[in-house]
Amino acid sequence: MTPRPESSGSRPKGTAGEKIPEQPTAAQQKSAAKKTAVPKQAAAKKAAPAKATAKKAAAGKTTVGKTTVGKTVAKKAATKKAAAEKTAVEQPAAETATAKKAAAKKTAAKKTAAKKSAAKKATTVKATAARTTAVKAAASKPTTADTVAGKAAAAKSPAAKNTAKKAPAQKAGTAKSAAATTTAAEAVAKKATPAKKTATAASTAAKSPAKKTTAAKAPAGKAAAKKSAVKKAPARKAPARNAPAAQAPALEASSAQVVPPEMEVAVSPAVDAADRERLLGGTHHDPHSVLGAHPVPGGIALRAFRPYALAVTVVAGELRAELHDDGEGFFSGLLPLREIPAYRLVVEYEGTVLETEDAYRFLPTLGDLDLHLIGEGRHEELWTALGAHPMTHEGVTGTRFAVWAPNARGVRVAGTFNFWDGTGHVMRSLGSSGVWELFLPDIGEGELYKFEITRPDGSKTLRADPLARRTEVPPATSSVITSSAYEWDDAEWLARRAEAPAHEAPFSVYEVHLASWRPGLTYRQLAEQLPGYVKNLGFTHVELMPVAEHPFGGSWGYQVTGFYAPTARLGTPDDFRYLVDKLHQAGIGVLMDWVPAHFPRDAWALAEFDGRPLYEHEDPLRAAHPDWGTLEFDFGRNEVRNFLVANAVYWCEEFHIDGLRVDAVASMLYLDYSREPGQWTPNEHGGRENLDAVAFLQEMNATVYRRVPGVVTIAEESTAWDGVTRATHHKGPSGFGGLGFGLKWNMGWMHDSLQYMSHEPVHRKYHHGEMTFSMVYAYSENYVLPISHDEVVHGKRSLVSKMPGDWWQQRAGVRAYLGFMWAHPGKQLLFMGQEFAQGAEWSEAHGPDWWLLDPGYGAEPDHRGVRDLVRDLNTVYRATPALWRLDTDPAGFEWIVGDAADDNVLAFLRLDPEGVPLLAVSNFAPVTRQDYRLGVPEDVPAWHEAVNTDAARYGGSDVTHPDPVKPEPLAWHGRPASIRLTLPPLATVWLRPA
Repeated sequence: MTPRPESSGSRPKGTAGEKIPEQPTAAQQKSAAKKTAVPKQAAAKKAAPAKATAKKAAAGKTTVGKTTVGKTVAKKAATKKAAAEKTAVEQPAAETATAKKAAAKKTAAKKTAAKKSAAKKATTVKATAARTTAVKAAASKPTTADTVAGKAAAAKSPAAKNTAKKAPAQKAGTAKSAAATTTAAEAVAKKATPAKKTATAASTAAKSPAKKTTAAKAPAGKAAAKKSAVKKAPARKAPARNAPAAQAPALEASSAQVVPPEMEVAVSPAVDAADRERLLGGTHHDPHSVLGAHPVPGGIALRAFRPYALAVTVVAGELRAELHDDGEGFFSGLLPLREIPAYRLVVEYEGTVLETEDAYRFLPTLGDLDLHLIGEGRHEELWTALGAHPMTHEGVTGTRFAVWAPNARGVRVAGTFNFWDGTGHVMRSLGSSGVWELFLPDIGEGELYKFEITRPDGSKTLRADPLARRTEVPPATSSVITSSAYEWDDAEWLARRAEAPAHEAPFSVYEVHLASWRPGLTYRQLAEQLPGYVKNLGFTHVELMPVAEHPFGGSWGYQVTGFYAPTARLGTPDDFRYLVDKLHQAGIGVLMDWVPAHFPRDAWALAEFDGRPLYEHEDPLRAAHPDWGTLEFDFGRNEVRNFLVANAVYWCEEFHIDGLRVDAVASMLYLDYSREPGQWTPNEHGGRENLDAVAFLQEMNATVYRRVPGVVTIAEESTAWDGVTRATHHKGPSGFGGLGFGLKWNMGWMHDSLQYMSHEPVHRKYHHGEMTFSMVYAYSENYVLPISHDEVVHGKRSLVSKMPGDWWQQRAGVRAYLGFMWAHPGKQLLFMGQEFAQGAEWSEAHGPDWWLLDPGYGAEPDHRGVRDLVRDLNTVYRATPALWRLDTDPAGFEWIVGDAADDNVLAFLRLDPEGVPLLAVSNFAPVTRQDYRLGVPEDVPAWHEAVNTDAARYGGSDVTHPDPVKPEPLAWHGRPASIRLTLPPLATVWLRPA
């Protein structure tokens, strides 16, 4: 707190031994009064407020604004004025002597008289902002009765100072108040009259109240409080609330009065016109410099901005001061204090009274380090700095709001806590960072809010919080204040997930759209069903289609507006944590689709967030995504890049997500993606690569892998970009370092293999290369083989419906294809519903056709058979290192026959690091091939059938090999030994060493 300067004129610690100014005689006083008397007209020009008060007192129309100890109502009449003035001249000497005696001895008689006078006469009536606070302070302190009398005498009217002295001529029984009046006169004398001043100056001051300033009055409160033991007078509100604000009179020098150097000129505590206009208009960048409590000459100015309030009262310990209503929701007052106290506000509205902390008395909740890191784009825990956070700040509970809006002229917080009127909750700008911040006391979890932003052109927009960690259920768009109290129980899973990198571990993924997997279930209800289902099928991971909040369900989550909030459609953020926790406890890893490429244009979200392009690129050609009607992020801007990198870390750290599948990477990497010539601008080297996006992806991957061991990032990248899964510090032929992903979707394999399977078997020999071409580039990246949601929607048909032939052939084709897929180098991903050969395309409206597995349905065994095959494929896959240990190493794969196009047959070996093989043979013809000879390694004495997709239990024709198959010493396919197999129609067979 800033102490009051010593030039304030305050002398609170005067002692009985200090020198007291020489007192003039009655004759000197009378002579001085004649010489220095100021005509009434001149006095009115110098002190209009004092003149008005004097006139009211003279007319007897109005009670004096504040009446305290030692002060009576002035009953003026023209015929008695001369007598009153005479009395005022004759009595000071005697009363001053009495004051000296009282101050020196501090007798019990003075205390008793003051107490009686306070009990009978003390009242508190609202008048002006400055005097209100002074009187309230007097009412709150047990020793301020004398001071109030002195202050009232200094400020009321030409006769006000003499009111207590005229009382003996006007009213009987004034002996009781004499001691208090004397003490008050002494306090005024010590404040305003130096030793060399005479009674002449004192008389002049009494007739010219404009020369008595608030600066002189305020210290009197403390002085009297320390000198007197008088008990406080009870404070009572006056009915008038809208009395005009009294401007503190300026101290004026004249030939009749020399202003002491220690006197201060008090200022008006009211908010000035310019600040009022900016606060009301929502364009003030630093409301804390205006509102709240601030040291000023004369005391502590306290200003509050409470629209719709009827009254505002400051409570600081025993002090209780009602602020003056300055209109339009502004309240102000001047407290006679040296330092800013700890205080609260009592705010009266129509029908209710609230006691609360003042939001504008707090220091910023963000430090310089936070702001520096935000500006540098290096705040890896950005969600802890921005957004809405319930917290305890300076010992007070509330919520800290912070938002990045560098182009805004002003930002306010609106929400359910202020009836969506943010006028009174103006945020402050934290320097050049572009961050706006406000701590609101007594606001907690569950409240809805948005930011009201004043754009550069002066228009306003109401925006959801970009870093909101919880939202309303769409289509509602408000952000929700939240904090997590969830206690995790997945420590065992987290400890072992980093034991092996994803590309060297079993990795089969079940892709899920949570909202439609079991329509109507919440996160917690899904947690009771999904982990068990996935574990039963043997998948190692689930991949959740985007969980982040999105306004349009038909986008499946790929047009995100709430990047830091799990969708509220299924529950709270802690409910989502519960689901992830349960999956981990079941031994299931959790991947999540993450969409940093673009965002929708919704007017309440990120688009032109603060009135100008902010999250999107400022170049409209680069900002607009040509395919989806969305906006692309400006990856070259530090704060935007930080927003996305921190978001990736957020999901992995706060929700224990095990991996991020990054959507639409190709659209980020190329400036000419889906753009015609003339619609894009080359980079600085004249190329088509988006260098900003490259740098962003490298930083994101490096940061995630550094901060969260055991996670994996997966790129959905559909081009031949070099080094998607190469380390960022290893440069390739193109000159770029790797993007740093752990895995990449093999979109080429998916497209080619599904194209092959869609042909009639008789034509497949002409497309045989579509099944073998993937091995040309299989080890250029770390691949995932995806049969995702994108392949079973929008007229592409479900997986089983892509197959030619009748129903039996379609199901057989799916089984053979899945067997080939699980044996092929790379990880596997299968979208929900395809595990049981759903015939219809997926729809987010109703999800998988679970009724196909109802025992009462006639074709149920057909669908259940395919699901049983998927379970067995996963079981054998996880138990066979040859199928996953060397997925990214050419040493883990050997062709047996890859050119049998006429037969529609493919055969190859998968090997583990010890050389233990698995033989996979696929026959994509609808005919059985007897005694089909295949070359095999000679060091395997016998082969045992591990999986046969034609088995009866899967719905096949049951052409199997129940007994071990022994090799013959007949060279075939370039190998010294061979075996003869009966290949089932449209089937894949796996054989392991017996």
